[in-house]
Amino acid sequence: MGHESDDAQLIDRFKKGETPVFERLVIKYQDRIYNLCRHMLGNAHDAEDAAQDTFIKAYRGLHGFKPEASFYTWLYRIAVNTCLDYKKRPFLRSVLKIHNEPDEPAPEPASDESSPEKLYESKQLMLTLHKALGMLPLKLQAAILLREVEGLSYSEMAEMLGISVGTVKSRISRGREELKKLMKKIGEQK
Repeated sequence: MGHESDDAQLIDRFKKGETPVFERLVIKYQDRIYNLCRHMLGNAHDAEDAAQDTFIKAYRGLHGFKPEASFYTWLYRIAVNTCLDYKKRPFLRSVLKIHNEPDEPAPEPASDESSPEKLYESKQLMLTLHKALGMLPLKLQAAILLREVEGLSYSEMAEMLGISVGTVKSRISRGREELKKLMKKIGEQK
């Protein structure tokens, strides 16, 4: 794949002392890393911090990067672990419990029928989904986001999370079941 060979060339140049080429890797992946962090952490400010921390960790660890894995997979693994660390922080956890709703409205899906009722129902569904996702255990939340939002394969997820493909499938299955239960529970509370 062309992207991986481009990444490998940039990484090789970085390891040979051309540290400014790292900026090209940041530019290439910054939106995807930010979006992952945004989904996992639920707000823009923490997502920006976590994405920045991800790239700092990648910069510091790039000399030890082994090309058996793709740079993209390695970087996503750092991002997921960084987000999990952020969620474990007591202060951040208390803030997240207070702010269950996203700080920005979820994008509304395109629809042929854009009646106010349909738009309202769609927006309510997205808010409920976001809230339920935030209530999932962190390991299940990461699996759902990587699969459903980022569209990664089971093998990419296994490599990224450092677990077996079977464990990935199990977490996704458990995550989906928990998500359904939580959404039903939230829906009944309204």
